[in-house]
Amino acid sequence: MKSLRQVSIIGLGLLGGSVALAVRQRMAGTTVIGYSHRPATRRRAKALGIVAETARNLKSAVATADLVVLATPIFTFEKYFTDLSGLVPPDCIVTDVGSTKMLPHEWAQNRLAKHARYVGSHPVAGSEQRGVEFARDDLFDQACCILTTTPATDRDAVRVLKGFWSALGCSIRMMSPVEHDRVFANISHLPHVMAAGLVNASDEDEIMFAGKGFLDSTRIASGPPTIWTDVLLANRENIAEGIDRAIEELTKLRAAIADGKREQIEQLLEAARRKRATLVKYKIRKKELPS
Repeated sequence: MKSLRQVSIIGLGLLGGSVALAVRQRMAGTTVIGYSHRPATRRRAKALGIVAETARNLKSAVATADLVVLATPIFTFEKYFTDLSGLVPPDCIVTDVGSTKMLPHEWAQNRLAKHARYVGSHPVAGSEQRGVEFARDDLFDQACCILTTTPATDRDAVRVLKGFWSALGCSIRMMSPVEHDRVFANISHLPHVMAAGLVNASDEDEIMFAGKGFLDSTRIASGPPTIWTDVLLANRENIAEGIDRAIEELTKLRAAIADGKREQIEQLLEAARRKRATLVKYKIRKKELPS
């Protein structure tokens, strides 16, 4: 792996802070510079020991960076790419931790391509929590990190990022931006929409009787609305198609329940049970779940 003497992290929330901690713990000799446009966040990150050094402005944060990691809301990327194009040194690699990839690749091609090498990254890790105080140095242990590329992507930059995320504890998968956004619309973005819909469909008085099953099913609805609004809008076509498929499945189950068709209800529930059981076995085999 290319020697990463300096990694600059733009955005010091849960993911950005966790990247900083993991690099400091696992990549001896690599300097980590943290930057947030909020002075209070910079002070908090330093006080908590998330980063040893913060920059007061973007220019000083990236002027000598080998790798820049964007950990800000998705719709800030376009401006950051524009700003970074005049600030990063030659051959700098720029990546991000966003959960949609088609728009970032488009923006990077238009704003950044002549000045730095962009590769999309999506470490599949995190929680419904938000803020630098929730950063963890083990957040990426045994997580999968998706790297997204196009035919124009610099292959040496891909090799460096494979080494980088592997050093932080991730296994690596490669996808195109189009495939990534289609897949994660179904397995990540749609579940958030369904959890929000389930909570919003519940009466405020009755919901207080909810048990662990309801809380487990709706945990991700606690995610920050501003962040998730960006995600849903950045991948809106794929997510809209996913909602249509979910409505189709719910309509089948609704009809079977309304008509009292026991056998059909059991078949639909059993199909879901089998599919989830297969998923759990796979995750245990890949050591992404405890056995």
